[in-house]
Amino acid sequence: MRKLKQVNHLVGLLRPAMEDVQSRHANPLVVDAGSGNAYLGFVVYDLFLKDAQAGELLSIEGRPDLTERAKGRAERLHFDRMRFQTAHIDAAEYPERIHVLMALHACDTATDDALVAAIKHGADHVAVVPCCQAEVAAQLKEKKAKPAGSMSLLFQHPWHRREFGSHLTNVIRALTLEAFGYQVTVTELTGWEHSLKNELILGRRVHRDNRRARLQLQALLAETGVQPRLTRLLGITPAGADGSDAGAMAASEPAPDAEPTPDAASSGAPPEP
Repeated sequence: MRKLKQVNHLVGLLRPAMEDVQSRHANPLVVDAGSGNAYLGFVVYDLFLKDAQAGELLSIEGRPDLTERAKGRAERLHFDRMRFQTAHIDAAEYPERIHVLMALHACDTATDDALVAAIKHGADHVAVVPCCQAEVAAQLKEKKAKPAGSMSLLFQHPWHRREFGSHLTNVIRALTLEAFGYQVTVTELTGWEHSLKNELILGRRVHRDNRRARLQLQALLAETGVQPRLTRLLGITPAGADGSDAGAMAASEPAPDAEPTPDAASSGAPPEP
């Protein structure tokens, strides 16, 4: 019942994204990355795609037994436009164009892999609920360069390091989406009594890119001394790595207009870095 409440709430938050892509694309493609038992995918298909004339849902899961179980369920329900692929998120074969990508509790850097797939394949909408962020906390512990001032006091103790590392991971994820042209909303998925992994990051692509957000992201990477998988895969380096002063540049860079451009709203090409 806890899982059902989470899925139902997430589907409600996804409704505007689904209605948007169904109104603008003849055959919208939804990807459920790290789908597990595909509960989320089945609910999305049932509510938005089953009675539509077109649209497909691709579930990607690394465990073959879960893939086969979900495939059998789809056959019994006659959900003919549900497809299943057994692969880890970073090794999956994605179609050239994705319209909506969702990832519910993809663990640690698997969420980063899902975001990379969304960005590289020009997803109009992204929805991720991160889980078990450990990579950045490990980098905070192991990195040689300490942040200036009192910053290191925020993660001096292991408990604080886990919490701060988790928070920093998701801040970097949100900024990365913004840097690649997404308008981002961060909110609560469900009440804490249902899940401690409760942060939902929603992104809607409105630009090709956002230089100000990229400079802010580079400054944050430099100040904290971390570089998680997401930024490494997308080639985003800390400020100063290329001789630039991203912090000063970001402060003077005007914020972009939030209205979608024709290219961002309808082009099949991924946003340019």
